[in-house]
Amino acid sequence: MAHSALKSASLKTEPVLYSIFHKAETEYRQIEQMFLMLGWGRLPAELKLAIEDDVKGYIDELHGTYCTSCPLVQRRRESIDFWVSSYTDGVCTLDTAVDALKVKRL
Repeated sequence: MAHSALKSASLKTEPVLYSIFHKAETEYRQIEQMFLMLGWGRLPAELKLAIEDDVKGYIDELHGTYCTSCPLVQRRRESIDFWVSSYTDGVCTLDTAVDALKVKRL
């Protein structure tokens, strides 16, 4: 009896898990495409992870669900451009760029 209940529960969760994985895969592809569009496709994973939420914001803006009129958003974007350029131009190390761009959470 317990085995059939477990099997039934497993069958019900598989479509949910498939949906979650599909959504994650779609989001990953969109983010990678945005990195490519920005010319940042070859950035190291550590740097991409430091700015991933910001890149999601770029995607939301293109879809019309996000506004960049906030001066704080503009400053963050300028900071990202500065540190990514500094890294790609060899002005700073990867660690320096990642540390500068990490969002300090409270």
